[in-house]
Amino acid sequence: MKILPLEESISLKRTIDQGTEEQRIAVQAILADVRANQDSAVLRYTKQFDGVELTDMRVTDAEINEADKRVTDETKEIIREAIANIKDFHERQVQQSWMTTKPDGTILGQKVTPLDAVGVYVPGGRAAYPSSIMMNVIPALVAGVERIVMVSPPQKDGGLDDTVLVTAKELGVKEIYKVGGAQAVAALAYGTEQIAPVDKITGPGNIFVALAKQHVYGTVDIDMIAGPSEIVVLADQTGRADYIAADLLSQAEHDPMSSAILVTTNQKLAEAVSKEVDKQLETLPKREIASEAIEKHSCIYVAATLHDAVKATNELAPEHLELHVEEPWVVLSQIRHAGAIFLGEMSSEPVGDYFAGPNHVLPTNGTARFSSPLNVEDFTKKSSIISYSKQAIKEHGHKISSFARLENLEAHARAIDLRLKEDE
Repeated sequence: MKILPLEESISLKRTIDQGTEEQRIAVQAILADVRANQDSAVLRYTKQFDGVELTDMRVTDAEINEADKRVTDETKEIIREAIANIKDFHERQVQQSWMTTKPDGTILGQKVTPLDAVGVYVPGGRAAYPSSIMMNVIPALVAGVERIVMVSPPQKDGGLDDTVLVTAKELGVKEIYKVGGAQAVAALAYGTEQIAPVDKITGPGNIFVALAKQHVYGTVDIDMIAGPSEIVVLADQTGRADYIAADLLSQAEHDPMSSAILVTTNQKLAEAVSKEVDKQLETLPKREIASEAIEKHSCIYVAATLHDAVKATNELAPEHLELHVEEPWVVLSQIRHAGAIFLGEMSSEPVGDYFAGPNHVLPTNGTARFSSPLNVEDFTKKSSIISYSKQAIKEHGHKISSFARLENLEAHARAIDLRLKEDE
């Protein structure tokens, strides 16, 4: 890895892949086709892109039960324990509706209501991501969403991965469709004969899925348009080179565009980590992907002081931040921008990916400056409650009508004046 002195300003921001003009045109055509031709279009694209000819997209109970038989009890127990941890964490995020009253009889409040229906996109095909199901479904369940629809691209045999189906079963998700790509997003947003539309779509996917989500936003809500994965490790002289290198590579193996950065106050540690990264890369199965990420989008910065290192870390606003420092809880108070913060050398980033409980759907590309991990609140909406009494209108009505006239909205003012006259 490159070792550089810390500059005054560093950034993780990279241009999020907006796709080629050809890809954008293709996605728009798919969305329009599915909107017009519904199931027939979805099935046609599934055959074209996934090489699978289906007559029915919905996963049957029999398929789920067969998958359940093939998954070991040990795997199921791991899945159940991870679900319990994630559920426990998200239950602490639940917001309650509230009301407040004033002496003049005014009642004000906020009503929290779960969304009616949510679609969860789960990447599939050549890989399986049961953790993605947990992180998207559990906060929706905790929020009280009644209808959760899962879509995932079929494998070559026309089915879905066993662990994916077992995870969905453990979570109680029963509406599952073997469909992926832009056509799945279109089906969730617009609806088809078989798939009723939803109110929000969450979950990661390839560039065609991302472009489709961008296009349907407004018809439905979406979670985010995420960039490549990122990790920043902030370390002082107490950091262990082998741990840090392993954690940097845990993100570098995701994607050639992934970014893995070490910000340290110790030159010797910087040199040791650089050597350890090269050593660990030699035996990494995804060496080619990780090597490109390390070479093109990763670096080690050496800061003069811990204060400078923390400042740089806040400028980076990373998706994942690990604190390998002598007093991580002290440094934590100085961190303002990060999606997830891992304290101490035992808190490796994969702990958060799979098991600890916090959500691993995190803001990327510096958006941790103003956004948060996927959470229960993302699956609710809030309504303001306003109840004014005659006494309140009598006391404040003239102020309201005067304000309306400041904005030249006479009908607004007259709506209040009418009530004031009745009270004279």
